[in-house]
Amino acid sequence: MNAIENVSRRTFLKGVAATGTFALALQLDPLARVNPFAPVTPAPAAVGPTLNPNLFVSIDTTGAVTIIAHLATAVKVKVSSDGKVSIPRVDVAVDAGRVVNPDRVKSQMEGASIYGLTAAAFSEITAAKGRITQSNFNDYPMARMHSSPREIRVHIVDANEFPPGGVGEPGTPPFAPALTNAIFAATGQRIFELPITKSKLTV
Repeated sequence: MNAIENVSRRTFLKGVAATGTFALALQLDPLARVNPFAPVTPAPAAVGPTLNPNLFVSIDTTGAVTIIAHLATAVKVKVSSDGKVSIPRVDVAVDAGRVVNPDRVKSQMEGASIYGLTAAAFSEITAAKGRITQSNFNDYPMARMHSSPREIRVHIVDANEFPPGGVGEPGTPPFAPALTNAIFAATGQRIFELPITKSKLTV
């Protein structure tokens, strides 16, 4: 599932869940390993605004199931009154079955979070006169140090009773919807289109 599709689906589910309907269960079911209807304790949707009226802080969690791995990504954001988004912390919980090399799993999740931020905040392909406008990293930028999360914590679930899963892809899809829903929880602004710069936000 790509970042745009995941944002659309998760944004819709969050919006419906806010009405108090059954959609919250639909968001949490993918996080259950064996029984898709097993109860899962949700993470806090938000920590609310700070005392500074020009700075809003929020956390949102989004899960993913892919290549026999289960993930949940929580993104904490700060949004200033002029639309500047910063990310103090990201937490990634990963259940990939039996883990052979924990350091490799952690580094993969850290890199996936950076790439997820790139997809959410910068990646856009446009065309003009039948040709793609972007040509290289000068006009198709990646997330750099100044815009990256200040801290990324990776939590590996002890699941040695299950066979090894994959960690090459699953860390990226949950990041963008966790980011956009955290921005909504902080500001009340729904984001339905990527990159988030289209919503007059900067990173």
